[in-house]
Amino acid sequence: MAPREYDESDARVRPARSTRPRSKDRPSHKEAITALVTTVDRGRQTCITDDGLVITAMRARELGPKSVVVGDSVSIVGDITGNEGSLARIVAVGERRNSLSRTVDDAAQVERTIVANIDQLVIVVAATNPEPRRGLIDRFLVSAFTEGITPKLVITKTDLGVIPEFLMQYSKLDVEIFCTAIKSESRERDLEALHAMLRGKISVLVGHSGVGKSTLINALIPEADRLTGDVNSATGRGRHTSSSAIALPLVGSDGWIIDTPGIRAFGLSHIDTHRIVDAFTDLSEVAANCLSNCSHSESTCSLDTWAAPDGVINQERTARLASLRSLLAVKDQPMQAIED
Repeated sequence: MAPREYDESDARVRPARSTRPRSKDRPSHKEAITALVTTVDRGRQTCITDDGLVITAMRARELGPKSVVVGDSVSIVGDITGNEGSLARIVAVGERRNSLSRTVDDAAQVERTIVANIDQLVIVVAATNPEPRRGLIDRFLVSAFTEGITPKLVITKTDLGVIPEFLMQYSKLDVEIFCTAIKSESRERDLEALHAMLRGKISVLVGHSGVGKSTLINALIPEADRLTGDVNSATGRGRHTSSSAIALPLVGSDGWIIDTPGIRAFGLSHIDTHRIVDAFTDLSEVAANCLSNCSHSESTCSLDTWAAPDGVINQERTARLASLRSLLAVKDQPMQAIED
């Protein structure tokens, strides 16, 4: 059989994927309204407007990889009625004045933002059951100081055990400390002090599972009805009762409390060491005279001269310098060591 001869009729031209011309113009969304993100759960964001309207929204494709977290101020379009089953779109995320982020894996250095635009970082620890871990507290403080967030330390379960001495030493870093018990005559007075501290602020509560974050929130905001869990007697760790962050309005105030899931690992690989030093204005001015490669741990560090002027040790300055160096050390400590 003679081979078949091909001609131009056998050619096939692939049609264009779309006949619609592409445009660089993007919608202005002038009709968008502004709202605060209060929860993020499985691709859906719950937002509340200044008028108190609660809207469920999803991220618009035009946002790209930009994340949306609790505390974000966002622009919303679409179905903004707030009716059951309605779904709006988040088309823009406002500039964040700060954020609380952690490195998920020290090796991969994958940064994950937890919440944004907060005034206070409330570190909740228990006097006992579970035992407080200094490494995790220090890491929270590093993140707060570098982001310009005011840190507070709340010690719970003070009626169940003696408060470890190292917790009270954080006052040397200008960290305000509050103590509260589960059952005591002073509990109401303790809660009043906490309420006053939270009033008019956006505060995020962080800490290990089982330290009493949800119990505190239920006491401050009874209608929140947050689940509480017990501490495993074998591992000394609490059971997770919160799966995602949620912002709750503080009764009788324009403040907000953001509850977060219990955190056991809080990596800091994404933070520049210089930012930690800069957070302490009195120390950063002295550290500016150090060599460019100074780790602030050498005997030739200018901070040592500052702590012992004319060879005379200043106890207050020495304690403050020791606290700074502990934060610098924990920044580079593996997360597994902190968990243990």
